[in-house]
Amino acid sequence: MELSNELQEGLQICGDSAHIPDKAFTILLNRVYDSLLKKTNQSSVLGDEDLDGVDPAVLKQSFAALVALVLEASKHDVDASSISPLLEDCKFTSDRIDSFNKVFLSKKTEVQALLGSIGHAPPHIVDVDWRLDFYLKNNLIDKVNEPVYMITLKTEKGDGEDKEDVQFACSMEQLQDLVGKLKDASKSLEKASQM
Repeated sequence: MELSNELQEGLQICGDSAHIPDKAFTILLNRVYDSLLKKTNQSSVLGDEDLDGVDPAVLKQSFAALVALVLEASKHDVDASSISPLLEDCKFTSDRIDSFNKVFLSKKTEVQALLGSIGHAPPHIVDVDWRLDFYLKNNLIDKVNEPVYMITLKTEKGDGEDKEDVQFACSMEQLQDLVGKLKDASKSLEKASQM
């Protein structure tokens, strides 16, 4: 699991007791999980009276870093032994590492269930409708005389309930290019499945 520089900087600020006292860290960590698991909204962190002594900019950066860390660690299904060295590199004390791991491990399955419920697959094309229109003229030019294909892609999400139409118009050359690219993609899939 790799973390961006910005995320590491946020975690270093979060791990520094000069920026966030130990009591505020525990409260912030609980607010992260409350926000992720829809028990409160994110804006409640800034107005939280238990976190009044913390600079709002530091609070926002630390909150965002902890949320990103929890989501990434849950997504990659890391355990305490994998996440502890990362937190040590970000200057977390052993007490903060222990409290983070304790809460992380107790809530990891709930966060993973939340991540699993988020649809991450693009819509699938299930049908195609088309029609050929022939434009004789338009309001700028008297004679156009060119065919235009009106394509409607019928798509649905993974659950099969959300159906949506994607419509576009294309010329003969654009349609030939689209068909060629679809054939190339189909051949690539066939080769990949035979490996």
